[in-house]
Amino acid sequence: MSATAPLPQVISVRPVTLPAPSRGHDLEVRITAPITGTELPVIVFAHGFGQSMTGGDPLVDHWTANGFVVVQPTFLDSTKYGLTLDDPRYPTIWQTRVDDLERVIDDLDVLVAAVPGLAGRVDQANLAVAGHSWGGQSVGMLLGARVIGSDGQPGEDRTDHRVRAGVLLSTIGFGGADLTPFAQEHFPFMSPDFSQLRTPSLVVAGDHDQSRLSTRGPDWFTDVYHHSPGARHLVTVHGGEHLLGGIQDYASTATTDESPERVDLVRRTTTAFLRTALGLDADAWSATADAIAAAGAGDAVGHTDAVGHIEAVGHIDAVGHIDSKEDHS
Repeated sequence: MSATAPLPQVISVRPVTLPAPSRGHDLEVRITAPITGTELPVIVFAHGFGQSMTGGDPLVDHWTANGFVVVQPTFLDSTKYGLTLDDPRYPTIWQTRVDDLERVIDDLDVLVAAVPGLAGRVDQANLAVAGHSWGGQSVGMLLGARVIGSDGQPGEDRTDHRVRAGVLLSTIGFGGADLTPFAQEHFPFMSPDFSQLRTPSLVVAGDHDQSRLSTRGPDWFTDVYHHSPGARHLVTVHGGEHLLGGIQDYASTATTDESPERVDLVRRTTTAFLRTALGLDADAWSATADAIAAAGAGDAVGHTDAVGHIEAVGHIDAVGHIDSKEDHS
């Protein structure tokens, strides 16, 4: 497919509302899917703090162009709802996020049926989760991570064995002394235990991502890679800050490190990892990883087209690198 070839058409429906009386607000979801294709795999995408189901279009567009159905719930911390720290729901809002993700997975039939022409074309058993920032912690719970409680012990196991793979973008690291006093006081749930996160996962972090909630540097966002048995690969985005070049939206004013090249790296690597992890293309990850390694070595490098193939585009500066716990070749 050439660089000028049209991308596959997609359809997006929002909001699809799932009743949730005990939540205080019904659960609103967006579903985006290719208009053609069958046996389409599913990605449930969890937004970061304050965002909503409308975020992440640079990723969602690429994933759907590569044959994924993307499902995006809006969590209670979205600015849409205006919840404050004084809201009685706030101490358990991190748990409500996980509940919401489980509800979305439980009700995939309902969500798929809400999109014209999608019913019968989705492989709901071929399921991945992805999350950015707080969303990374949320989906990490479904992959096997836990939250360390006030007693110093890992809390409830929320692993969902229906999930086959995960993508963790700018995901928070360890708690305790690694958190600022403000974070320790107001966000005690930011204390993950990654030792039981066993579902195959990809971690993406920016090497300029300095969190105001952590006393550490950008390496804080790589803890999940180094301390979970399931994290297979770490993509480090050179110069990347928390939005990894602008994955939240096109030309977002919130992006402080805007870079189409960084966004393209995140899109290519996440898509390739999921295509391989979900059994769609055994060579997608190795081809993409080899291309990125070649860029780092100054060799001719390629980009991934809409169906996961590598196309040479000449010599470019590397915008990131990959560390792996396993040989990708």
